[in-house]
Amino acid sequence: MLPIEALPLRQSPSAVVVRGRVLVGDAEAVAAGVCAGQKLSTALGLQPGLSVFERVEAREKQALDSLACWAGRFTPTISLVSPDSLLLEIGGCLRLFGGAETIVAAVLAGCTEQAYSTRWAVAPTPLGANWLARAGAARIYPEPAAMQAALADLPCAVPGWPDEAANRLESFGLRQLGDLRKLPGAGLRRRIGNGPVDDLLRAWGDLPDPQKSFVFPESFALDIELPSRVEHAEALVFVGQRLFAALAGWLHGRQLLVRRCSLQLTHDDGPPTSLALNFAEPAADEGRFVRLLREHLSRLQLKSSVEALRLQADELVDKPGASAHLFEQATAGEGTLACLERLRARLGEGAVQALGEVADYRPECATGMREVDFNFGRFFRLTVKEEKVGQKPADSHPSRPLWLLPTPQALPERAGSPQWHGPLKLLSRAERLESGWWDEGEATGDVRRDYFVARNPLGQWAWVFRNADGWFLHGLFA
Repeated sequence: MLPIEALPLRQSPSAVVVRGRVLVGDAEAVAAGVCAGQKLSTALGLQPGLSVFERVEAREKQALDSLACWAGRFTPTISLVSPDSLLLEIGGCLRLFGGAETIVAAVLAGCTEQAYSTRWAVAPTPLGANWLARAGAARIYPEPAAMQAALADLPCAVPGWPDEAANRLESFGLRQLGDLRKLPGAGLRRRIGNGPVDDLLRAWGDLPDPQKSFVFPESFALDIELPSRVEHAEALVFVGQRLFAALAGWLHGRQLLVRRCSLQLTHDDGPPTSLALNFAEPAADEGRFVRLLREHLSRLQLKSSVEALRLQADELVDKPGASAHLFEQATAGEGTLACLERLRARLGEGAVQALGEVADYRPECATGMREVDFNFGRFFRLTVKEEKVGQKPADSHPSRPLWLLPTPQALPERAGSPQWHGPLKLLSRAERLESGWWDEGEATGDVRRDYFVARNPLGQWAWVFRNADGWFLHGLFA
């Protein structure tokens, strides 16, 4: 179905026509009786509302290349079989994925998500797998004997040999490949040529059949036209998922990670809209890409309808090697960085902040809210502009409360002892904090305080200080 599924703008029922004859029709056209090989006039008689398109092989090639990039997540050895097939060499990946059944299920599910119809087969030889897939085998043949038995039952028209060879085989009364294999090879070569006979030997595994490997492009940039004009940004998620699926496969095939990529939206009129997607850490996970895309599109207001999308990987890094766990580990949840990047995409660039230290002795001024500056490769750091005079000592006092009151609370005093739910017992020696002379006139200003760790009769621990105005509660310990 690739000739018709590669077309962006089409409405059912529709068909692709070559030289006045139907090449392929969609499900609605087939239900009306339209089939491959029919004359166009016959097809229009069966379905008067049929939309007819000429074949565009360039679009088919682009769709096949995109699928090859996507398939890079399963194996690095991929071949394009003209005009509409992909050949995946999975022999070296069976243990990694847990068997051929798992790989087949994942491949079919991914093709369905990208709206591609498929026929498939798994076999020991490339040509054998191709012929069985075209025949709709939909089976795994792990051993050569099982594959050869299945190939023997295929009709001689399956390989797509020249018409002259097919006509001669029909005149001989040969209908199946198994019957053809029983004939002497020398006489068969004189009658139908060397090509078909060599194909038989390659399919059965009697001749080597090396394939030309698909070369993943050096850079990633993929365009896709929409099947219809889109007015709302959230409706672009499905098409965006196809683009990011290809990106994830290309990253796996090239052993790279992406830090930043851009999605360009082409409108019917007006300049294109560029959507930058920045990741908190280099990534290659399709699910993570799509989740971040959803957050961005949920906030995007389109100025006009969108007719095409273009995804481009802007900043890439090499994928580091990693060792697998010896024993099975629990599935990890979403990490801190992935959560932060989604929050930033949902709320805006300046809305996600973190608490950072400031070089100031005064507790009210020792921390500040700053935008998160992601440090790719590890965790994240906070960029703090040191606007205060002085440096924080290397041996800062460890007794600091988790909860600091917004404003110190004045405490009553009885017989020289501060009171907070009863008399407070001082548990530490005085810690003198004297700083802020450069802020004279501001809300905090110059402070001269003696801090203590204290406990009341209820067992609550508090951070209190005394200055010229009396005793104050400034923080609570957890």
